[in-house]
Amino acid sequence: MPNERRRKIAENSLLLKSFSPDIQDMILRMSSWREYDRGETLFLQGETAHAIHIVTEGWVKLYRIAPNGGEAVVNVFAKGESFGEAVAFRGHAYPVSAEAVSACEVMRIPSSALLEAMRKDPEIAVSVLASTFAHLHSLVSQLEQLKAQTGPQRVAEFLLELCDCNDGGCVVTLPYDKFLIAGRLGMKPESLSRSFSKLKTVGVHINRNHAEIDNIERLREFSETDPVEAWHKG
Repeated sequence: MPNERRRKIAENSLLLKSFSPDIQDMILRMSSWREYDRGETLFLQGETAHAIHIVTEGWVKLYRIAPNGGEAVVNVFAKGESFGEAVAFRGHAYPVSAEAVSACEVMRIPSSALLEAMRKDPEIAVSVLASTFAHLHSLVSQLEQLKAQTGPQRVAEFLLELCDCNDGGCVVTLPYDKFLIAGRLGMKPESLSRSFSKLKTVGVHINRNHAEIDNIERLREFSETDPVEAWHKG
């Protein structure tokens, strides 16, 4: 059984938070937890999926290796976020690989546990669909950023997602190295560095793995500005 910290994070995840306490308890009893070191593999592209994962500490990336040997970062998941729902239910091969970006802890829910829960309460399927839709929405948002935003705007929006408040100043910790942030935002590392430099004009200062934001509203306004205007501001 999980300790209290793990239980709270799992219970409040998008995947499980709408389940009844009895169903949550059943799933937690059937699940396992594992700690991973930075760089350690959770699973590889092509392996058969038998479980859904929830990050309870740290960061995990999903990626594919392109034909030219380059790595394409598909998504990055933080504490309380889940992945692998759709493919696990069908027992298909993983279309991506998963790797610990930092030292992390991951909850592994056997797909059989959720299928049993659905038989007990069909409404659970709605929660699973909501979680899957959230992943799709995230990918659509990433595509929209690539098509409609400048590099500095993409970085600005990324920083805003890390803020734990809606206005005033804020200091956020960059969750993983700049090479991976660049991959996540569809940029080259040198383009990311230039974007960080341009964001100084809207009150963003990078100090190692921290970003100091002078004014969240000002940064949000910049991220939502027409790209042509943003190029001049940035």
